Amino acid sequence: MARTTPHDPPLPEKEPLYWRVATRLRGELRDGGIPPGERLPAERHLAEHFDVSRETIRQALEVLRRDGVVATDRRGSHATLPGPAVQSPSSLAFPVGARAADPGALDRARVTWETPPPEHAEALGLAPHRPTLVHRYESAGADGRGRRTAMTSFSAVALCEVEELRRYRGRADGACSAQLRRAYDWMRRAGLTLHHRDTITPLPDTPSVRVTRRVHDQYARPLEITDLVVDAQPDALVYEFTLPAAG
Repeated sequence: MARTTPHDPPLPEKEPLYWRVATRLRGELRDGGIPPGERLPAERHLAEHFDVSRETIRQALEVLRRDGVVATDRRGSHATLPGPAVQSPSSLAFPVGARAADPGALDRARVTWETPPPEHAEALGLAPHRPTLVHRYESAGADGRGRRTAMTSFSAVALCEVEELRRYRGRADGACSAQLRRAYDWMRRAGLTLHHRDTITPLPDTPSVRVTRRVHDQYARPLEITDLVVDAQPDALVYEFTLPAAG
């Protein structure tokens, strides 16, 4: 075995932490967790996800920027790996149960800043009596049948990450119409991967059903919870979900 002398090249050192984080983040981007063009989570959330400092995250992002994996502008860092961007499927209109506009139908929505029901607060991880953005939706057919009422409470995470939702706080007085049909698109544009869980429960002694939707992101953080009550007697309740094919 050759003897190491002071003139020999130094032995390779262990990869620095930021390089290992960059490698892991690159792998997550290639797996499609964040589609091309979508914004990455904030530095503090990446730091929590990888259990490192924000400075390490900045160094890792710089590596990925040099490699062309991410790009950064004034809106933040975005995934730039090749591949088609995920389109916004029409089946993910907000809130759950919202239907296409009908000129002859009742279709009203409003937002308030208030304390949500206890079960919503618990699902969202909110402290008791802490107010948040609450959205109410009401719809009925032109003949008054098929009534649907939905109540949605948003989490602190959703309001922090999604600028479009955060803007509603100052005008959430319940007086103005507030159609948030693109809420899920806004969440996705903010770099959040959405996981939906819908539970459908028949209501006793009525033809109605309750649909409870819970949405969380790629870090299992709650984003919103919606309770929808539907008069299901006149028509069917149909939900469509589109999942991209495995790459």
